[in-house]
Amino acid sequence: MGFEPIVHEAGISDVVFGENVRLVRPVNLYGCRIGDGTFIGPFVEIQKDVTIGARCKIQSHAFICELVTVGDDCFIGHGVMFVNDLFADGRPAAGDRTKWKSTHIGHRVSIGSNATILPVTIGDDVVIGAGAVVTKDLTRPGIYAGNPARYLRASTRTAP
Repeated sequence: MGFEPIVHEAGISDVVFGENVRLVRPVNLYGCRIGDGTFIGPFVEIQKDVTIGARCKIQSHAFICELVTVGDDCFIGHGVMFVNDLFADGRPAAGDRTKWKSTHIGHRVSIGSNATILPVTIGDDVVIGAGAVVTKDLTRPGIYAGNPARYLRASTRTAP
């Protein structure tokens, strides 16, 4: 004899959309802002108090937690994970937002697939390689990769 689970449906709730936003369901978006011309792929979760800029592309299976701001013309690859809880007490903050930290992503930033972004500031014109783990602010434009992410070289690329 089992118990019935409490089931919550993925969906879209309390989202402010700009013009010409495109998304592929299923998605789980709530309490966030999505800028003009942004594309959101399937199986993406964007939580409350997140702002996504204009003309961004967010690929499938990305997770963007509370307290993240993404600038304009950014690319977030498949499976990118944002973190706002650093387990400062050796365990999850269990919803205590006072222990969470924010993340700020500049304009024209590209984040490769399966990167993990801890609470940091990433400046404009930064490229983050696939699988990178960003643990510190990246303020110098250029290409970063590795665990932890390190500056590799300048970039001559243009935004997506």
